[in-house]
Amino acid sequence: MRSSVILAGLLVGGVAFANGRPPLTNGITFRPGDAHSVYLRTTFGLLISHDDCSFRWVCEQNIGYSGMFDPKYAVATDGTIFATTYTGLRVSRDNGCTFTSATSELPVGSPNRIADAWIDNIDIGPTGEIWVTTADSGKPNDVYRSTDNGVTFTSRNKSSPTVWWKSVKVAPTDAARIYITGYEVASPSTDGGAPMPKAHLLRSDDSGDHWMESALAGVEFGPTATSYVVAVHPTDANTLFYLSESSTAPSGDKLYRSSDGGATLQLVLSSPHKIKDVLITDPTHVVVALGGAGSFESKDGGATFAQLGNWQDPQSRPPQLNCLGKRGGELFGCGANWVPDYKALAHSTDGATWQKEFRFVEIAGALDCPAGTPGKDTCEPLWTGAGGLQQQFATTGPQCTGSGSAIVADVVPPPKSSGGCCDAGTAAAATSIPLVGLVVFALRRKRKRACCS
Repeated sequence: MRSSVILAGLLVGGVAFANGRPPLTNGITFRPGDAHSVYLRTTFGLLISHDDCSFRWVCEQNIGYSGMFDPKYAVATDGTIFATTYTGLRVSRDNGCTFTSATSELPVGSPNRIADAWIDNIDIGPTGEIWVTTADSGKPNDVYRSTDNGVTFTSRNKSSPTVWWKSVKVAPTDAARIYITGYEVASPSTDGGAPMPKAHLLRSDDSGDHWMESALAGVEFGPTATSYVVAVHPTDANTLFYLSESSTAPSGDKLYRSSDGGATLQLVLSSPHKIKDVLITDPTHVVVALGGAGSFESKDGGATFAQLGNWQDPQSRPPQLNCLGKRGGELFGCGANWVPDYKALAHSTDGATWQKEFRFVEIAGALDCPAGTPGKDTCEPLWTGAGGLQQQFATTGPQCTGSGSAIVADVVPPPKSSGGCCDAGTAAAATSIPLVGLVVFALRRKRKRACCS
């Protein structure tokens, strides 16, 4: 009986968004050459700031996705925003007010049309070329490159009916050095046994004209052999970090390092938890984010790792980092908006001490867009309307008081059956959020297929 009462309370009130997940930040992107713009991925859309203070919201419907899915974003030097979705690469050339699908003007079935494909990963090289990979069911997957800022794309000779291409990274110092990873669900066995999942890591030294495959000797894999190149050294194109997903019991990851372009890999970190992000901050310093499980850092270029910060001291320990980024000499990380961090986005100059950059209560509103654009006509009503995000977050607007600004006391409406309001920073309020989202998500029409990483 008690569970029924709780469920009824959840159905009539509370924070009912984020697609069955708690509202959180989980990715960060910057615009090259721009010292103030931040593009912050969340479980309820994209937040954009151009002044390190006023974050404005772009809704999922405008970007072109729904459900428990997280696009990967990239931003070009001219401000063009790219978002990977399960129905193509979405592109905005007006700062996020309007998104369109790249190559949608090509006839269906055209060899370089990617408008219908599951775009799984994206990277922009040091000279502006845009690389994407596809990982779709029931048709060949490939790796594509654009040399005209995402207007057209061409295959880079990796079309496969069996491989799902999961990641692409371009070396920051060499636009022709490309790394890709993929996996096969059932690759033929070399000993005549049953087909087994197989991982792939390949390197190109000539922008994809030719590819060399790594033997992956000694690398351990999880049940699906899913892997990613997660970072390439900022000054050495031969040094990279490679993540093997779900390869540590019960469902954690292993991180490998290569200093010879992927020919050989050495295990440098094994975690029983998911590795959320890897950032090479300088030639000797590497940070690995594990969310609520703590984070690790290396001061010898990634050869060895130790825990980041003092987790025994609540005053100085780092946030529960779900993402990492660097702009200039400053580090940024996605923390918990409520307990224990009170930092949806944090910043640091040394990786040891972190200060609040932004919290959800400070969202300035929907992105300021002209009438006739989805940003105005679709997103703004979802922000200002009854039960919209403005009410759900009880926003007070930006708090631009500089580094180390005080925590803003945001209040999120509890279930109506509770008879009052409570501080969203309390454990009770924080844990109620995902429950409501799960109820709402269960009532929605399911997307055509489940999201893969």
